[in-house]
Amino acid sequence: MQTSEMVLRILLVGVGATLIMDAGALIRARVFGIPSLDYGLVGRWLGLMRQGQFQHASIVAAPRVRHERLIGWVFHYLTGIVFALLLVVLTGVEWLFHPTLMPALAAGLISMAAPFVILQPAFGFGIAASKTAAPYVARRRTLITHLTFGLGLYVAGWLVLLLYPTPHA
Repeated sequence: MQTSEMVLRILLVGVGATLIMDAGALIRARVFGIPSLDYGLVGRWLGLMRQGQFQHASIVAAPRVRHERLIGWVFHYLTGIVFALLLVVLTGVEWLFHPTLMPALAAGLISMAAPFVILQPAFGFGIAASKTAAPYVARRRTLITHLTFGLGLYVAGWLVLLLYPTPHA
């Protein structure tokens, strides 16, 4: 397989999985009233890094950054692509032509490390949301969101394979 084809497949799987994760978050918000992460806060965090501020007592109280919502959403989708790449690196390129559920779910679980040990502490929420009012609620929401992402990797893998079948040798 050509490198460009592999890159395209990984991009499509990453974006597709992230879309599926976001659809799940939208359903949880509309049906159950469960709020999703405001990706503007991610953009704020990234934007404030330019000023040398990497950690906050409360990202919510930090000054707004121009285009923070756009920055946050773009970073969110780039992160999805990176985790799709990680899945392919760990399982091999063959996964793109024979997607299996368990490695995709495992990638979703591994992706929980990002919010638990990077975002939440940097936002002032503590490791695995330990400084929030209801850390177990936040942890459960993170688990559900990232398992949905893992399921999304699997579904997106099959959709990409259906749209772009295995190339001829």
